[in-house]
Amino acid sequence: MGCNLAIAGVTGAVGQEFLDILEQRDFPFDSLKVLASSRSVGKKVEFKGKEYTVEELTKNSFSGIDIALFSAGGARSKEFAPAAVEAGAVVVDNSSAFRMDPEVPLVIPEINPEKIKDNKGIIANPNCSTIIGIVPVWPLHKANPVKRMIVSTYQAASGAGQSAMFELRDQSREILDGKEPTCNAFPYQIAFNIFSHNSAIGPNGYNEEEMKMVKETQKIFDCPDIAITCTCVRIPVMRAHCESINLEFTEPITADQVRDLLSTAPGVSVMDDRKNNRFPMPIDATGKDDILVGRIRQDESVPDNRGINIWVAGDQLRKGAALNAVQIAEKLL
Repeated sequence: MGCNLAIAGVTGAVGQEFLDILEQRDFPFDSLKVLASSRSVGKKVEFKGKEYTVEELTKNSFSGIDIALFSAGGARSKEFAPAAVEAGAVVVDNSSAFRMDPEVPLVIPEINPEKIKDNKGIIANPNCSTIIGIVPVWPLHKANPVKRMIVSTYQAASGAGQSAMFELRDQSREILDGKEPTCNAFPYQIAFNIFSHNSAIGPNGYNEEEMKMVKETQKIFDCPDIAITCTCVRIPVMRAHCESINLEFTEPITADQVRDLLSTAPGVSVMDDRKNNRFPMPIDATGKDDILVGRIRQDESVPDNRGINIWVAGDQLRKGAALNAVQIAEKLL
């Protein structure tokens, strides 16, 4: 059974990834409407060998649409998603607009697919670093509840959109040519540099990205008591995020048990070659659907073998964004 599908924000990095993933997964659809802001109207996008013309995203864009995939930013989601719902569509929204709304399911299909049916017209896609971090943590948490998580992220330029990816490329050229780097998408030089994640700092000293990971994980795991602290950083990598994750469990657990649990976990691939010091890298994760996990080892600073360190890499544009939304759409069908 097909559906009438709309993509809002089709010209952005995630919008383009939607098209690739829908085609690769042979998503069943009867019609496709591609939407973006007024400045992209008239542009052509190709999908499955056919050309589609970009239309302006308005409140009247959703007549007859069954599923609308949104990646147009939080402000546009707040403005246009309710109109899509009113027209009869189910919105899968990739922005932060609705994630913490208690009425809106926040879904990772490998973790809480049962929440999809609770939707009142909108389903929220979690933050990219949340998805990449907790897909591999969930099977461990199910087997042995996690009491505390300490996460440090190494986030690619893609998390800030297409313009940020171009900026990384252009700045690299400028610096290698002996020129001053041009900063537009980011507040600081991203090429050959690392800086604290460029989201607003709250009164507690944590930035928005860090607090998203804390609150979203607690909501998705349905576990408000899990203690989480994060440090989120931007690195000069094009499109895959990495994370160092330290876990403290309720009961003792060994690195071998973790490896065994992750070897059969959906959406996860173990890449843990100690002999050759070969572990997940952004270049390994780019273009892949699975979250890659390695550096699986006991945290010897935690008593009773209750501590574990892991290192993960995941494609921010795929599982961190577009793929997760498409998997939700597949379950809606």
